[in-house]
Amino acid sequence: MTPRPDNRVVARFLDGTLVRGTTIDFSPMRARFHLDDGSGVHEVDLVSLKALFFVRDFGGNSDYDEKKGFFVRQNQGKKILVEFIDGEVLFGYTLNYSSHGLGFFVFPGDPQSNNEKIFVVHAATRSVKLGTLTGNFPPVPHAR
Repeated sequence: MTPRPDNRVVARFLDGTLVRGTTIDFSPMRARFHLDDGSGVHEVDLVSLKALFFVRDFGGNSDYDEKKGFFVRQNQGKKILVEFIDGEVLFGYTLNYSSHGLGFFVFPGDPQSNNEKIFVVHAATRSVKLGTLTGNFPPVPHAR
């Protein structure tokens, strides 16, 4: 079975390693999935990840500095601010946040982001804050 182009992913591991590839069997309900990086298919254990980024393309735009905040008006979902254990902060929207399970999906707050959606692994987070569409979060001093 050939991977579909909409399953382009970048796996960011807790140790800082990045692996780009495609997947045809990722599920937030399963602890493992397969990632084809072009040199082979590897089994990835979700608990070893920080997050799995579903991307528009692997090249991205190195000149673009992604905006930190909420710049898209979503009709559904809630604003979410995720602080990872390494200090990185992610702003976006979520339709299905739950503190149970392996993780949750976030849709980027920046409409120009190369990320279509991000699966955040709970074990890699320091804090998660939810807000309504009309609410605001206090400033985060170390947002990058």
